[in-house]
Amino acid sequence: MKFRGGMSELMRQASRLQRKVATRKDELKAETVEASAGNDQVKVVINGAHELVSITIAPELLKQEDLSMVQDLIVAAVNAGIAKSTEMVEAEIEKVTGGLQIPGLV
Repeated sequence: MKFRGGMSELMRQASRLQRKVATRKDELKAETVEASAGNDQVKVVINGAHELVSITIAPELLKQEDLSMVQDLIVAAVNAGIAKSTEMVEAEIEKVTGGLQIPGLV
């Protein structure tokens, strides 16, 4: 298989693509997604680096439920937020790579 410009051009393009992906990942750290659990009684905000930015718990929930139920809702909300964050990042990186699945790049 012959590439236009040879292997060195292919490596340059791969390097450019890798820099674009890295730049976009850095930009995504500032973008957030929100997820909730328990009919929006527990809300979390997760950024594009999959970090928990904030958590909000409805005061009524703390009065009505036992501690283990509140803890379960927090875990559910955080996991849902991380899943949304992962989907957001993957979709944005797919835009940069044009849908190419290159191992180790993403």
